[in-house]
Amino acid sequence: MLCSLTIVRYPKWWGFFGIFSMALFRLPLWLNKEISFYKLMGCGKNGTFDIHPDWQQWCILIVYKDDKNNKLKTIDSYKHLLPPLINSYHSLFNCEVFTLLLQPIEGHGTWNNKACFGTLPKQSDYEGLIAVLTRADIRYNKLKRFWSHVDAIALQMNTAKGFISSVGMGELPWIKGATFSLWNNKADMKAFAYGMKTHADVVVKTKKENWYSEEMFVRFIPLKSFGSLCGNNPLKGKL
Repeated sequence: MLCSLTIVRYPKWWGFFGIFSMALFRLPLWLNKEISFYKLMGCGKNGTFDIHPDWQQWCILIVYKDDKNNKLKTIDSYKHLLPPLINSYHSLFNCEVFTLLLQPIEGHGTWNNKACFGTLPKQSDYEGLIAVLTRADIRYNKLKRFWSHVDAIALQMNTAKGFISSVGMGELPWIKGATFSLWNNKADMKAFAYGMKTHADVVVKTKKENWYSEEMFVRFIPLKSFGSLCGNNPLKGKL
């Protein structure tokens, strides 16, 4: 199973068209028989969970059905991953588009009660360049507790060894959120996740205090990258 994450930045003052796209794109994605799961999401500022939305930036997560002929692995443009209507819309508004083709390899949890990335082991032997998706539905009575810890963790991640880039995204601001991050290798990612005290303490609190009504944690091998985000391809020279 393969999936893609596309992050789109609209020109300044044109963010409204990003809002509109969240409704418009549902039909072509739903009609595409090669897609098994998708999510259209907004983004937070500063590359992680952020209480302030980034009205210029939006993202599309797509999970594809089994690619028996390895067609997806041979593509040379993100436009082959998205329905034509979506590509045309982005071109019309001169959007900056960054897309990753990803292979899920390990993880646990559900999204809308679905194991959308298939049945994955919790661990694998892979140790190279890695991407991580963490997402959760935050209980209403835990929102204050959750958001009071976000800034400290974001600061630690941005300065952590092996960290490449991240983006915060979500279906519903402040309540349903996710962070997607890129790391040079699994060892550096684990050193941040389990070795840095602030982050490790928060992980314990989420379980002990039952912050989430649903959560998911998945790791991926980045296979290909296309385009740029804020003028930069964070994986240039790494794939």
